[in-house]
Amino acid sequence: MDEICEVALVGHGKMGLLKDIKNLLIGMKITGKHLGRHAITIQYPEEKWTMPERSRGIVVLLSDKETGELNCTACMLCMKACPTGAIRIDAPRDEVTKKRTLKGFVVDNGLCCFCGLCEEACNFCAIKMTPKYEFSTIHKEELVWDMKRLQEVGRDVDYVDTRKKKVAPAAKPAVAVTPAPAPVTDPPAPAPAANPGEEKKEG
Repeated sequence: MDEICEVALVGHGKMGLLKDIKNLLIGMKITGKHLGRHAITIQYPEEKWTMPERSRGIVVLLSDKETGELNCTACMLCMKACPTGAIRIDAPRDEVTKKRTLKGFVVDNGLCCFCGLCEEACNFCAIKMTPKYEFSTIHKEELVWDMKRLQEVGRDVDYVDTRKKKVAPAAKPAVAVTPAPAPVTDPPAPAPAANPGEEKKEG
């Protein structure tokens, strides 16, 4: 200890040593304040931290709440938006209808940087960043998740469906047909009264 103080005095002088001691005491003071408090560190994996709702963790694919089918339309927007190339989609285009059919969807969690651009680019509520974060493995190839696993992990994810669904036109209310009013006719004119003079002539 004496050697350390001697080196400090030679290198920094007395003022430098006093400054170092002051900084040490400040650090010990902060440590002392937290000695009697509850520990912030949790015992993982026995205890797990509850992540905020909008945390950006594992990427999952969302399914329709009614049919259970994937919401993905194979528009390729998420794959194009991904800056690391972590998303690969297999969706060949039909030669007749010119529409794409989703055959495969792969996310490489080893390449994903969890930026959330894929979720922002999607217009069909098909892909979402979740608060889930446990996907570590000792084999690198197991970080690549296929479409089936992405869908299974995302089945319990709650989301607000913002897709614009086609709404059937409402039936027009039946209009009651009001019968046309009967035409108003003038009352018949009274028959002319008989002339009394003519009756006498006939008599």
